[in-house]
Amino acid sequence: MVRLGRLDGLRGIAACGVAFTYHSTGLFADGALASTNPVVHWLHWSGWLFVDMFFVLSGYIFAHVYLGRNALKNGTDLADFGIARVARLYPLHLLMLLLTVALFWSKPENTVLAFGAHLVMLQALVPPVAQTFNGPTWSLSVEAMCYVLFAMGAAAGPRALRLVTGLAIFLALFMIVSNAAPEGPYVRDNFPRGLLGFFLGQVLWHQRARLAGVPGWVLAGLIVAGLAIPPAAFGAILPLVLLTFPAVLLLGLRLRWLESRPLIWLGDRSYAIYLVHLPLRDLFLELSGPLGGSAAEIVLGHALFIAVTLLLSDLALRFVEMPARRAIRAGWDRRSQRAALA
Repeated sequence: MVRLGRLDGLRGIAACGVAFTYHSTGLFADGALASTNPVVHWLHWSGWLFVDMFFVLSGYIFAHVYLGRNALKNGTDLADFGIARVARLYPLHLLMLLLTVALFWSKPENTVLAFGAHLVMLQALVPPVAQTFNGPTWSLSVEAMCYVLFAMGAAAGPRALRLVTGLAIFLALFMIVSNAAPEGPYVRDNFPRGLLGFFLGQVLWHQRARLAGVPGWVLAGLIVAGLAIPPAAFGAILPLVLLTFPAVLLLGLRLRWLESRPLIWLGDRSYAIYLVHLPLRDLFLELSGPLGGSAAEIVLGHALFIAVTLLLSDLALRFVEMPARRAIRAGWDRRSQRAALA
């Protein structure tokens, strides 16, 4: 199966967008990062929407990996799929959860109920706890639910998957429009955001041959259009998920520089960046308090936060993610072999 390296580069950019343009603003005192530059302003206040780019990318990549080679046909395939997902997501999630318990248990919102929900990755379904402990992991919970729907639909056959995809997109649109809020995300939006982005990514993969002929200038226009539509019209999510992010994905598939070594490096560490950055930011705040507003403090504060996040993410990939993934997969393979011989 051909690796979509350019989408890995996009994934790295999206992770950095969440970590270093949105959540990093919490390092600074109120008003310290005020800017009249529209790009800077959007990144500071709307960078949370990079999460929805993750959902679209995931849907496309999963279709490419699993549907492209018809890899989900029966119960054995579903079990292999589930183990692969656990091996990919859970080890670092568990480590970061335990670290946040050790560091931030005293916060009133970090309760036993919240810990239990995070432990089984169901935090997105329990609104009071979705943003506790390591807040960004709500999206892992949503992605896991999308994986279940996708795998079950794919195993049931193409018609069933088309039905699942259509129903998921319809339900997501209905829920998002019903709850549209221009000023920011709400917990009740979490599940439909994941459904819409993930299954829209599936549609893009199925239509990839037709969409390959769309001129680049049209895609660029869609990117700008999604950004230009006022959030008050449809909420902050829909214009970007329906216009901008699909166009970014399709255009990204044509851009060789997204396969550059630095971006592939970031893409490989995107999951770790996503899980490490917020606990690290909160630890910075515990140790130093909010930073002031001088230019030197802003630059040095951001630089230090980025450097430490990238260092820890690299260590997490090499010493947690990859070894745990290999161990879990090897254990599952041995179990499967014993079962086949029994």
